[in-house]
Amino acid sequence: MAKERTNKASRRNFLKQSTWITVAAMAPPVALKAAREQWDERLASAIENIPFSVEVNGTLHQAKIDPRVTLLDFLRENLQLTGTKKGCDYGQCGACTVHVDGQRINSCLTLAVMNDGRKVTTIEGLADGAELHPMQAAFIKHDGLQCGYCTPGQIMSAVACIREGHADSDEEIREFMSGNICRCGAYPNIVAAIKEVKGGPKV
Repeated sequence: MAKERTNKASRRNFLKQSTWITVAAMAPPVALKAAREQWDERLASAIENIPFSVEVNGTLHQAKIDPRVTLLDFLRENLQLTGTKKGCDYGQCGACTVHVDGQRINSCLTLAVMNDGRKVTTIEGLADGAELHPMQAAFIKHDGLQCGYCTPGQIMSAVACIREGHADSDEEIREFMSGNICRCGAYPNIVAAIKEVKGGPKV
């Protein structure tokens, strides 16, 4: 039994050592030196938070933040506005869509400090108290959602799509909503919701 435990320990040590040798052989010398000396931790501690001011959903927020923080992470982690979703984190799915000074953007692709002094609207800022925004109500009416994860970004883009004047046909709506991915495939219902709101009061 003791011999078996010794053999297992030896195998574990061999695997650890061989893994390290492989990594060391493949990694550039500068990366290995950085890992040994913990440069990333030192660099992080050396970066100072900078003053930042932004209006979100009509409320002014002032803070000192790490300049590397994205607008998406600032909204979710600092302001607890978790309606804006983190999907791909590469600007490809549209789940993180918000409006900045009235223009839709992917909040995962912009640093928070780049929006200093601007006005940001998130999904939480669309409704008027208990009264839903017309686009929110239309999405519910037309079942424009299933799992709901992409829905906040879809709605923010849908509102912008109409404001931008890109909702005059099914084809145009699909084209200008193509940056928002719905993995549940609710696209026909989303188009129907946008068409209804397009024909109603100005949004």
